[in-house]
Amino acid sequence: MMRLAIGILWPSFLVAIIAEGFFFSMFDPHDLIVVGTHVEVPVIAAYTVGFFFFWIFCALASMLTYYLLNVPNDRSHPRI
Repeated sequence: MMRLAIGILWPSFLVAIIAEGFFFSMFDPHDLIVVGTHVEVPVIAAYTVGFFFFWIFCALASMLTYYLLNVPNDRSHPRI
């Protein structure tokens, strides 16, 4: 189970680093608008929340990939 968690969380961690770098190189945290209002948080807090958001999103994508690779095959159709 620990090997599975590491296999999902480590690649998603690396991709979250890249995604956050790209996102915050295009958008300034002071210019972010959520539900029609400006976000009034320190810049480091915006970076931290953004990183964890990207990490969770990437981890969900990794879990979905793992699930789809390990779905039991249907015996009525031959596997290609």
